[in-house]
Amino acid sequence: MRVYLIGYPGDMGGANTEAWHTVKLWRRAGLDVHLVPTWGGDDPWRAKLDALGCTTHLTQPDELETVPGLAGSPVVSFCNSEFLANAHRLRQIGCPIVWVNCMTFLFDGEKRFYAQHGPADALVFQSEFQRRQLEPQLAQYGYDPKAGHLIRGAFDLGEWEYRPCPHLDGEPYVVGRVARPDTDKWSSNTWSIYSRIQYSGRRALMLGMNEKTHAKLGKAPDWAECLKPMAVTVPEYLSKLHCLLPVNGGARENWPRAGLEAMAAGVPIVAQNDWGWREMIDHGVTGFLGSCDEELAHYAATLAYDEDLRMRIVRAARHKLETEFANPDVFAAAWLRLLEGLR
Repeated sequence: MRVYLIGYPGDMGGANTEAWHTVKLWRRAGLDVHLVPTWGGDDPWRAKLDALGCTTHLTQPDELETVPGLAGSPVVSFCNSEFLANAHRLRQIGCPIVWVNCMTFLFDGEKRFYAQHGPADALVFQSEFQRRQLEPQLAQYGYDPKAGHLIRGAFDLGEWEYRPCPHLDGEPYVVGRVARPDTDKWSSNTWSIYSRIQYSGRRALMLGMNEKTHAKLGKAPDWAECLKPMAVTVPEYLSKLHCLLPVNGGARENWPRAGLEAMAAGVPIVAQNDWGWREMIDHGVTGFLGSCDEELAHYAATLAYDEDLRMRIVRAARHKLETEFANPDVFAAAWLRLLEGLR
């Protein structure tokens, strides 16, 4: 079976990363994968895709209809506004449209497309929380719940080295958060929460901050180090952490890849007891969920004092990935069912 991804993987952003992991999953499942970048390919990424056996078609938006084999084939895109602006033309040449919204809201490009052309032929939700948020909004555009599919974001464990950072009594305890520099991803309470962690050797290491996030959070304490986006690789960053403590400032997490990455690398998570985190973390088993600032700080400190507990959490989280959240057989079967249903 042939499938076209409209868009291209990239080094930054959840949708771009998920696109790469999904393409790898499709190829593992034996799909003939073609990609149409919007609107120009990145040479290093093209080399990686070529090595997988994928085909890249470089084109301009007004030439979409000329892409070989595209007419009648299913097309998939991840949070790509350029795709939405041209998806009606793909529908005109018989392409079933599969849309993956990585957010918990409909953005303007989606609303325009749905209002003018109706919903996609299939929609992929990565969490039940996301489905509950979006389906009522989609109803006004004629959405049929039968078109919705719950498929967690593809995640290739093979790209991650399981390397928990040990923490010994009296040593610094490093807590941090990694996110793109979107102010909705960063809470103005961050330093207040981190300051409440009752451990004298606490340290903070943040990745993804810029002038806007600094302005929102205020002056960082002396025990915090704040790195710019992509200052180091995410695996290198996670190898220095004892605990991931992500606190959002407005954004509601759907299926946070930062959580999957931490679980893969061996970093326990203390997250807000809300949104997609509730589906990702089994409280007290694969991580902790805090319902207020005090609880978030408390659970982070608990892990600082109990290394045996911290390592049990780490091992259980990794096992959860291996058996469920990053199981390629489970995801491949779900994607094949979706694509077969479009024939």
